[in-house]
Amino acid sequence: MKSFIAQRVTIREKISSCLFLELHAYGHRRAVLPSHSASSPPPNLGTVGPYQVFDRNVKSMQRDGAAIRKAGEMSRLVDYVRDEVADRMMERFLDIKRNFNTIVDLGSGPGHFTKLLEPEKVKKSIMIDSSGATLNRDPVEEFEIDIERRQGDEENLLQIVSPNSQEAVVSCLSLHWVNDLPGALVQIKEALQPDGLFLGAMFGGDTLFELRTALQLAETEREGGISPHVSPMTDTRDISNLLGRAGFTLLTVDIDEVKVGYPSMWELMEDLGEMGEGNAVIGRIARSRRWDNPCNLPDNIYDWLEASSKSTQTTGPRHRKG
Repeated sequence: MKSFIAQRVTIREKISSCLFLELHAYGHRRAVLPSHSASSPPPNLGTVGPYQVFDRNVKSMQRDGAAIRKAGEMSRLVDYVRDEVADRMMERFLDIKRNFNTIVDLGSGPGHFTKLLEPEKVKKSIMIDSSGATLNRDPVEEFEIDIERRQGDEENLLQIVSPNSQEAVVSCLSLHWVNDLPGALVQIKEALQPDGLFLGAMFGGDTLFELRTALQLAETEREGGISPHVSPMTDTRDISNLLGRAGFTLLTVDIDEVKVGYPSMWELMEDLGEMGEGNAVIGRIARSRRWDNPCNLPDNIYDWLEASSKSTQTTGPRHRKG
């Protein structure tokens, strides 16, 4: 496993698994999707699918709050996961023997991926994010290329850019909050020029397995049932099919895992909040249920789950041991 913090955690520290999928696909020279007349809009324009899993307004509020809290100081401290994934995406991007005039960074946040771009490879990045505070968190001096920031919903890309207009679309850890992932992928495909590139990474599979399981077992023990505390994740077996159905060709899907050490599950939950990655599932319980001893039962289960892991562990900078 590739470490992104060069420091081992002690065996007393807890871990959280982050499984992410890296998506690499191209548009096709010939039209794969049905053509559209000038009077008829492309598919999924301004719409989402029938399944509403996430409250997008709540998610934007969470991310806005995280970005402005203490002038963004806390938000910057928890950039370590997105920065690491952006680094890995950039390795794939640099393998492409092609230069770009303009790319779209969809769900860019403050620009984790765009900050790594150099003018020899890309001249300009259009950063799109639904959270205005997150989008504008960092000054333009931190970027080496020209940038343009556009606030807009990642689910409605074709309301922000024109069809068949983009050389490349990248997305670093934002698509896991999209309600209509198939529709979002179709819009990305429609926005690309022929042979345009889509490179993305999203959380999937067993991400936060330890936290999810600990909370479910604890709530079942005390409440006799469970409620959603951790977002559902895209199954790794489905993503290739979704890309193919959207019309992409030359597909590559890589699966990677990152493990981050925390003193306890409570520090993990604190960091998730500062990342703007708190629970936004429709039907969630606004506040955590109170157990007779809330600090012991779920954390003890988390300890047991963490102890079964034999992988190399790394730690996030906020909780690094001296």
